[in-house]
Amino acid sequence: MRCPIKSEEKGRGMDIPLRFGAELRRLREGAGMTIQQLADVVSYSRGHLSKIERGVNPPTRDLAQRCDSYFEADGRLRRAFMAETESRGKRRKPARRQVIATGIGSLIAARLAEGNRAGQLGDGELPPRALFQEQLHQMKQLGQSLAPAVMLPVVRSQASNVITLASRTTGASRDELLVTASRFAVHIGWLAQEGGDDAAALNATAEAVELARAGGDEHLADYALVRRALIAYYNGHATRTITLAQQAQRSAAPPRIRGLAAQREAQGYALAGDEVACRQALDRARDLLAVQEEGPGGAALGTTQVPDTVSMVTGWCLYDLGRPRQAAAALEKECRRIAPHALNTRMRYGLRYALALAASGEVESSCATAGELLGFVSANPSATVRTDVRRLDREWSRFRGNAAVRSLRPALANVLNAAI
Repeated sequence: MRCPIKSEEKGRGMDIPLRFGAELRRLREGAGMTIQQLADVVSYSRGHLSKIERGVNPPTRDLAQRCDSYFEADGRLRRAFMAETESRGKRRKPARRQVIATGIGSLIAARLAEGNRAGQLGDGELPPRALFQEQLHQMKQLGQSLAPAVMLPVVRSQASNVITLASRTTGASRDELLVTASRFAVHIGWLAQEGGDDAAALNATAEAVELARAGGDEHLADYALVRRALIAYYNGHATRTITLAQQAQRSAAPPRIRGLAAQREAQGYALAGDEVACRQALDRARDLLAVQEEGPGGAALGTTQVPDTVSMVTGWCLYDLGRPRQAAAALEKECRRIAPHALNTRMRYGLRYALALAASGEVESSCATAGELLGFVSANPSATVRTDVRRLDREWSRFRGNAAVRSLRPALANVLNAAI
């Protein structure tokens, strides 16, 4: 059910700072709704909504998204939420300073010097590039069931080995090894982000760009923008997510990189509440990702565990757009297509499906879905997954009296208190 408001209501007072509760009450009363009717629509309790309207309880981003979508308020409630959050000093700040500059240039120079002292290797003495690519593939597979803290030293060690070998090589073989090393560095960046260290993630991604450039691949710099956009998205920065993703698409990068960037752009627009722009970006992403290609590093950038990434991202965008029921339907369909061995991927998107179910008021189904995954989350901690677990905790906190929710409280606490 949709609840459009009059056009003059949409445009009135756009430049005047809004108090969220007062604006929510104005929209509700303008639609002729009681608090209980609104509570039924957004799956919040009547008492909690009453306290939000009176300014006793602070609003949440999820509530702002859902009400904005329901009342077709053109982002007014989202802006009111952000204004209140900023004024109260509650806007989340990055835990660490995000540093882009790296020392990879000096590292390569040092390794080259070592290579010169040790003597150069001929092509016949080198292991084939495909062997290193297969090693990286196997490490990614292991990462589906092992914690980032376990995988990071393994991947770093092998990346260092490839760089050392490249420093002792010349010509095309050297370039191929450097580009391969850059793909190891990309994965290191992802593992660092999963471990909760955004600064290390950005450093590793910048190192990957330097390695790729040294090997003649100029396009990994565009993929680095996609990675930075993902970090911005997880930090809740819609505008920065969109800007970085658009920069990656204004280049001659291969279709896959531009397609991944279009997906990030769509997520940024969803976070901002712009459904039209979000769907346009998703359409571009689908067209670009349909192009079959092999990157210069031999391994595809981005996830390879999700059969249809655009449909999966669409489901998550629907959640950010305040459409949890539609999001749940889309996510359920795509989650069923994830391979059984891809445990990390199943955990990530399964919890998002559980979150969409909880937001839709389907608490028992949400608990049944999450209950199968929380044990694995405790054994394989992830900073990005924990972000979704916190949101699930907030959703379930509205149903504390529910027996299914109570039974999962200990498992949820284990996840939230576990060290990354």
